[in-house]
Amino acid sequence: MQQFDVIIVGGGAAGLMCAATAGARGRRVLVIESANRVGKKILMSGGGRCNFTNLHVGAGNYLSANPHFCKSALARYTQWDFIALVDKHGIAWHEKELGQLFCDESSKQIVRMLLDECTAAGVRIEVNCIIERVEKSDDGFRLATTALGTLNAHSLVVASGGLSIPSMGASGYGYQLARQFGHTVQPTRAGLVPLTLAGTHLDDYADLSGIALPAEARCSGQAFRAGLLLTHRGLSGPAILQISSYWQPKDDLRIDWLPDLDAYDYLLAQQAARPNAELRTVLSEVFVSRFAQRLCERWLGSRPLRQYRPAELREIAERLHDWPITASGTEGYRTAEVTLGGVDTHELSSSTMESRKQPGLYFVGEVVDVTGWLGGYNFQWAWSSAHAAGEVA
Repeated sequence: MQQFDVIIVGGGAAGLMCAATAGARGRRVLVIESANRVGKKILMSGGGRCNFTNLHVGAGNYLSANPHFCKSALARYTQWDFIALVDKHGIAWHEKELGQLFCDESSKQIVRMLLDECTAAGVRIEVNCIIERVEKSDDGFRLATTALGTLNAHSLVVASGGLSIPSMGASGYGYQLARQFGHTVQPTRAGLVPLTLAGTHLDDYADLSGIALPAEARCSGQAFRAGLLLTHRGLSGPAILQISSYWQPKDDLRIDWLPDLDAYDYLLAQQAARPNAELRTVLSEVFVSRFAQRLCERWLGSRPLRQYRPAELREIAERLHDWPITASGTEGYRTAEVTLGGVDTHELSSSTMESRKQPGLYFVGEVVDVTGWLGGYNFQWAWSSAHAAGEVA
């Protein structure tokens, strides 16, 4: 029977970070990964360049039933700490927009960095290994595995991720372990995910698939200004992915199609300068023509601008800035970047991520009920929560 100080379930961002941190303290650490390689979600993130953190990380960028929980871990290991680690390994990076940091070359560099840190700390990593059973033992935990037989550990860290992108090996195993040891799991759902339309709502937009435009999406008191993409199934793009984490079925969703332009001032100016121009013509100059045509055909109508009273132009402008969209659902975990919900943070220590119900048991990363915005925030939560656990496990 093999004995370790720390066994980490999951070889993703949080698992590898926790392993390197614990190993650097001289702990005997084993990482168990069920897939055929570690770091799969890191490799595919950011279009292959890994949006590894954000310059503007703060508690307000995260959703949780316990919104203050993330503050301690984020303060103890900040974005600046992770940037220093990236710099130490000579990885070139750049800020893309809104504080989002990406590798200049490849996300493979982040995986290699974490593996190099693990190697330097004496961490053992095993892939293609399935955990069949976990039990409490007198001095920690006993695990039965397919590839390594029976293992013992003083500490067990669950870094198995959520349910998003099952094709990358995601499963609900971490939630299963949490429940086994008496933890509450907050309801889970897909986050940072495209929204779908149905019926006539889909008919209105489906043939405009591929059109991208700046927009502001608003729902449940939140608003995100970014790109929006019309798809053959509904809406996507950063603005929609962001608002999807706040949207629930039947919620009122609104879109500002012209977030960078005062539509009323624009229409008045066009009316004064070009009174004979039709509404569809002047809208085609601020939208893709096909989109402007659709707005006029289905909803706004189109006449020469001289025929509109100021009140009518104001009404059109207000609609463009506050456009209702009836979403039917989301694309689900298949394309979701994260999982909302997870292990209830009221039952964890915010400074160490240790279970308040079972000493020696820790939960880090996406499996916990802390979900970040799009833009590197979820990776930073992985680094911060993993470091907090790795310092004490």
